[in-house]
Amino acid sequence: MRRKISDAAGGIGGEVCKTLSAANTPFRAMCRKQEQVDRLQTNGMDAVLGDFDRPETLFAAMTGIATMFLITPSTPDRFAREVAAIDAAKPAGGGRIVKRSASDGNVRSQVLWAQTHALIDQHLRATGIAWTILTPTAFMQNFLWFKDPIARGGLPQVAGKGSVSWVDTRDVARIAATVLTEDGHEGPTCFLTGPETLDMAEATRRLIAVIGHKVRYLNLPTPAFRAILRLTGNSRWIAKGLISQFADVVAGHHDIDPTFEIERLTDKPPHGFVDFVRDHLRQFAKAAA
Repeated sequence: MRRKISDAAGGIGGEVCKTLSAANTPFRAMCRKQEQVDRLQTNGMDAVLGDFDRPETLFAAMTGIATMFLITPSTPDRFAREVAAIDAAKPAGGGRIVKRSASDGNVRSQVLWAQTHALIDQHLRATGIAWTILTPTAFMQNFLWFKDPIARGGLPQVAGKGSVSWVDTRDVARIAATVLTEDGHEGPTCFLTGPETLDMAEATRRLIAVIGHKVRYLNLPTPAFRAILRLTGNSRWIAKGLISQFADVVAGHHDIDPTFEIERLTDKPPHGFVDFVRDHLRQFAKAAA
């Protein structure tokens, strides 16, 4: 029985590949670029080319796959790409799709990718294909976008006093590998969080305790935060979504509390925020150099 990971080159997809490979679980990874395929094959993994924008390439990539992990980058084209993958899965013989969605998914959401995820989830449920939907909260790894300002002593945001049950992408990948390889996970929507809820002030205090220098939480006006996002390489589309997510969902106290689903499903607690900072200290330190 083979599993398939779509967009295996990304952070969560790459972690799922590592986990399945370490467990000697047969799987096939789909990548968009030949160099990504070559790298995975060099590491002994089954990898194939596939392009969401060319649906005709998806059938061959999915043939013989029992369960698919569907994950794509946050882009304006996500709806068309993931729907194409879902629609190709059934004729290719796919038995179940495990989809990475979002905890704030809502068809009327002002957060662009949250609305898109909700629409894709609805499409998946209507196909008759077996499904498992994973809905993580905001990723701890998002703090790495601000490693340079943090190194200079400031954490810019627009989250006000709102809190988030930050989750580590490594735990999301661990859950994905678990539900891909175990029976009994057909049908649920699993809300994935970290072990605690933190506002930005508390997250800043924990950053300081680990990295060893002063950091100030800067609750910025929206235009200033947008400028920082653009200067750090985010597209206009991503910047607009992040501002909506933090200025509306988080600052408005609409994020969810810890669910403990990760521990329930794996018998192992998720990473805490301090664990994340310690494990990525080199990246924060490199920014400070």
